[in-house]
Amino acid sequence: MKVLPFTIPAAQDRTLLVQEDIQPNFYPYLHRHEEIQLTLILKGAGTLVVGNNMHAFAPNQVYLIGANMPHVFKSDGAYLEQSVAEGIHTLTIFFNTQGKLASLFSLPELKNVYTFFSSNYSGFQVPQDSFSDISTRILSIKYASGMDQLMQFFQLLKSLSSIEHINPLTSNVEPRDFSDQEGMRISNIYNYIMQHYHRDLTLEEVAAAAYMTPPAFCRYFKKHTRVTFVTFLNEVRINEACKRLVGGKYESVSAVAYDCGFNSITNFNRVFKSTIGKSPRTYAADFLSKVA
Repeated sequence: MKVLPFTIPAAQDRTLLVQEDIQPNFYPYLHRHEEIQLTLILKGAGTLVVGNNMHAFAPNQVYLIGANMPHVFKSDGAYLEQSVAEGIHTLTIFFNTQGKLASLFSLPELKNVYTFFSSNYSGFQVPQDSFSDISTRILSIKYASGMDQLMQFFQLLKSLSSIEHINPLTSNVEPRDFSDQEGMRISNIYNYIMQHYHRDLTLEEVAAAAYMTPPAFCRYFKKHTRVTFVTFLNEVRINEACKRLVGGKYESVSAVAYDCGFNSITNFNRVFKSTIGKSPRTYAADFLSKVA
């Protein structure tokens, strides 16, 4: 099976592909495909990697991932260690504005919709104030068929293109071609970093795991991710720290810092604030106040 690119099986008798996944965990490799992907998370939690950015995901969220954007949903370690029954449950709609739907998106009436997807090519998380509407329309498409399904899809397009204040899933990364070999190598590097971020992880160790010298690895990693190894590693650690802080299950901020791979609380606070824009304590307090 190809990792990059990934081929979505075509449905000969319909325009849309609606896929429901109930399994132990997500497809584990970084991949891309020509279709735009709209995924409703019903069960499962972890980290979504899109381009060179990471986002913590959880149930009752919807993500739109742009065409040809490298991405992977990584289940949390807790999910990977649990039984099959504790796995993931998602509902995804795949559609290609350049495929069977090309003539539809070229219609004057859908010009604004086409412009919307073109402008938000990396994708975005559907804001919570739009979650109920979008998730309901996704479910309506799943349970519809024939012309009714297509009509429900039109309504979904209308709702999506009406969303305001969108934060892109990644920035400064446009869709690009990768060979299968490059895709597998990048995916393995990502997996290695995300499995070992919690300890002292050196450039030399990761380069050796990728069968490269440190200088060659630095050039390769920056070329394909547009960020340095240290920046990516810190983002993985901060992403995990954010999940622990909002989860509330931690002894202290310093414990979160050390558990996520930082060797000093001072360095953790500095990196956290430069990445998130606020201190760890303020971040956790702001989240709890919003929940309250």
